[in-house]
Amino acid sequence: MASRCSSSTIASAGAPRVLFVTLGCAKNEVDTDRMRARLLRAGFSAAEDAPDADVAIVNTCSFLASATQESVEVTLELAEASSEGVRSRPIVMCGCVPSRYGDDLPSELPEVSAFVRAEDEDGIVGVVSSVLGLEDVIVAPQDEGVLRTVEGASAFVKISEGCDRFCTFCAIPYIRGRYRSRAAEDVVGEVRSLMEGGVREVVLIGQDTGVWGRDLEGDQTLAGLLRRVARAVRPYGGWIRVLYLQPEGMTDELIATIRDVDEVLPYIDIPIQHCSARVLSSMGRSGSPEELRALFARLRKEIPGMVLRTTGMAGFPGETDEEAAELYDFIQEEEFDYTSVFSYSQEEGTRAAAMGDQVDEGVKLERTQRLVDLTEQLGFSATSSHVGERVRVIVDGVEEGADGPELIGHAWFQAPDSDGAVHLAAGEAAVGDVVEVDLVDSFCYELIGELAGGEA
Repeated sequence: MASRCSSSTIASAGAPRVLFVTLGCAKNEVDTDRMRARLLRAGFSAAEDAPDADVAIVNTCSFLASATQESVEVTLELAEASSEGVRSRPIVMCGCVPSRYGDDLPSELPEVSAFVRAEDEDGIVGVVSSVLGLEDVIVAPQDEGVLRTVEGASAFVKISEGCDRFCTFCAIPYIRGRYRSRAAEDVVGEVRSLMEGGVREVVLIGQDTGVWGRDLEGDQTLAGLLRRVARAVRPYGGWIRVLYLQPEGMTDELIATIRDVDEVLPYIDIPIQHCSARVLSSMGRSGSPEELRALFARLRKEIPGMVLRTTGMAGFPGETDEEAAELYDFIQEEEFDYTSVFSYSQEEGTRAAAMGDQVDEGVKLERTQRLVDLTEQLGFSATSSHVGERVRVIVDGVEEGADGPELIGHAWFQAPDSDGAVHLAAGEAAVGDVVEVDLVDSFCYELIGELAGGEA
């Protein structure tokens, strides 16, 4: 049980202000949100800008070398601004970079006051108190309610940590550890609390969501979890979206649940990475083009109107021109609604980094750009196909457009922060509302809509 001490130091100091900087994926956004909730509950306040902060927390990404570099650069920019007198503040580096390189970081980054590995982030209150020289602080007990500070109508909810796949190109298992399912009761409790707070869409995420429950007692599956979450969101008219389903995770039970449970959106995200059986095997993955074609054909047959997202990688070690063309033709044939394309990155500590036949950088970039051009063509066409529809849209924010302020939201077929947006003229709707919208035009991955009147 966490200790409870006096909060007089914080009160007399006027609530130290914490700046939160989050880099990387939605899973990091959730981790930052939980750290923010712990600190706010302990009496700290959030700073909007660096000059106003007493301490900065940088939640880092280390999935790719470029992400690690960005994390270090952002941290050093904060340190440089502090040294130039903008405001002297300690910096706490959290997340994937400390988890991956923790032992080497204190000597490499003396500008940072403390390093917190991902698995130690629940102790953030004590770390921040220490770097600020505070002696007394309230540490919220672990069981003191749901730790979230979500604003708006969409929220990511993590259902697992880590990964057991050990794909040869990926460092995630070494950074985040082995796969650990989160208890169903905790997931459902968080979802229910978020719905009570005004959230209308929960996005269930994890490194490999399809295998949720296999490490828990009893016969627990993702499909069963979805049905429980659906009962929690049903009174609020809520949506459930699931991201990062591997092909092997698409069981009969899960397909039927996505098809039959109204609250679960028919939006399926299956990162294939490649289609060549030889390349997939070299990646430490299973499958073949025939198996993938059969899976996608089945999904389209059993879930009419489904939206399909995937991920493709160009330039994996040993990939031949013929195999690159095979992936291109496969994506063109399947006509995915959304496709993320990555150029292979030779990540330190992974098995693929030591493989021979590393593809020349120029060739990788050429293959990547060719895939990007194709997937944009397919994605733009899929987006424009929704023009003329009336859909429910969650209003996410307000931006300054060419003709003044406009509302930015997303429809059921657009994952937040990933797939483009719906643009609306500023009117009676507010951030967090769910409204009926007539889609009247499109550009690239964006849609233009008009309020159909009233909240959905």
